[in-house]
Amino acid sequence: MKDPIDSPWKTLSVKQVYDNPWINLSEAAVINPNGGKGIYGKITFKTKALGIVPLDENLNTWLVGQYRYTLGEYSWEIPMGGGPRDGDILESAKRELKEETGLSAEKWTKLMRIHTSNSVTDEEGFIFLAEQLTQGEQETDDTEKLEIKKLPLKEAIKMIEQGKITDAISISGLLYAHRMLKL
Repeated sequence: MKDPIDSPWKTLSVKQVYDNPWINLSEAAVINPNGGKGIYGKITFKTKALGIVPLDENLNTWLVGQYRYTLGEYSWEIPMGGGPRDGDILESAKRELKEETGLSAEKWTKLMRIHTSNSVTDEEGFIFLAEQLTQGEQETDDTEKLEIKKLPLKEAIKMIEQGKITDAISISGLLYAHRMLKL
């Protein structure tokens, strides 16, 4: 691994610890910015994270509820998923919205680019606003058991304030949409 010229870190070596179709975990021997030797673990996601804030003409949005194995708890989130790193992120976002909610949208606006947890991963995410919605059938993956909730965007913001939505992509997207719409 070659360090960027302006990096205060120096990479001595990198070894792959784990690899599967979705992530790669590596461990680097490093010299940190203060000159000390150490190790640094890095998770590389093989997809881009995509989040979608669907919004109808009455300012309702849709949340997806599911049990998250990694957390050991139930989570309410905006529709989201992954798309190929070198693929069209908008097409992947359209696919994820349809799969999880059955919704299609005529109008798409990219709201933001986000790094989900940049101290341990290089995951890059994008959040879209989807408007002019049409309801269709869900096309969930066999690993997903989803509950769909349609509610006013203001109620979703209250869920954030009450700690009922804790997912970083969801919080970022919902707050950004709320602020953009000046609600």
